[in-house]
Amino acid sequence: MTRAIEAAIARLRVVRTFADRPLDPADLDAILAAGRRASSSKNQQRWDFIVITDRDRLRALSSVGRFASHLAGAAAAIALVTPDPRAPGAPLSVLWDLGLASQNMILVAWGRGIGSCPATVYDHALAAELLDLPAGMACEYLLSFGYPADPTDLTRPLRPGGRRSLDEIVHREHW
Repeated sequence: MTRAIEAAIARLRVVRTFADRPLDPADLDAILAAGRRASSSKNQQRWDFIVITDRDRLRALSSVGRFASHLAGAAAAIALVTPDPRAPGAPLSVLWDLGLASQNMILVAWGRGIGSCPATVYDHALAAELLDLPAGMACEYLLSFGYPADPTDLTRPLRPGGRRSLDEIVHREHW
C-alpha cells in the first residue's frame, strides 16, 4: 500500500482541460469522503464543502481568480469553505487543514482516473455571492474535477527540472 501511495504522488499531474461528461456520482462521493477523512488541527474539522456541477455556476466561478478559468470546463468543483481565516484572531491552522483535505481529494480523484486543479479565490465578494456563504464564512480555494479531455494527461511524464532536488531544499538540524 505504501508504495502505491508513493507512486500516486510521484505520478500526480494537474489537469486543466476536461472532457464534457459528468463525474460518476460514486466517484464524486469518494472524493468528498476523502476530504472529510483528512486530519485537522485539534480534530475541529472547520470545513464545509460545496459541490458545484451546474455549468452556469461553474462558468461564473471561473471569474473569482486570475487562474481559475479551468473551473468553467470542469465536471464539478468543490469549494473549500471555512470560518474566515482573515478574521481577527483566526487560527492559521485552518489553511493547513484545507491543504490536507484537498490533497486527499486530489489523490483519490487521480486514483479513479479523474483530473483536478486548484484555484485560488481573489474576488472573495463574488465567491461569497455565488456560493451564498453565510456571514463569517469564506472560500479561499476551489478544486476543479473532471475526466481529462486528453487521457494521456494522467500518464504524461514529468517535465525535466520540474522540482527542486532534495539537496536544494532539505536542511538538517539547522539552516
